[in-house]
Amino acid sequence: MAHRKPNLPEKICAACGRAFAWRKKWARDWEQVRYCSDACRDGRHPAARARRRGGQATGQE
Repeated sequence: MAHRKPNLPEKICAACGRAFAWRKKWARDWEQVRYCSDACRDGRHPAARARRRGGQATGQE
């Protein structure tokens, strides 16, 4: 079974709206982290595109 880390801080992704947890690589700039992945940061995620347009994500883009 994987080791669970229940006490890590979480944020909501500005693009897709999903929760994501702190990662060691973000330790120096956790306050500036806004996106859960490169895809959301670049707008490649369907939910990110829909959010930018103000619509719903359909997954058929």
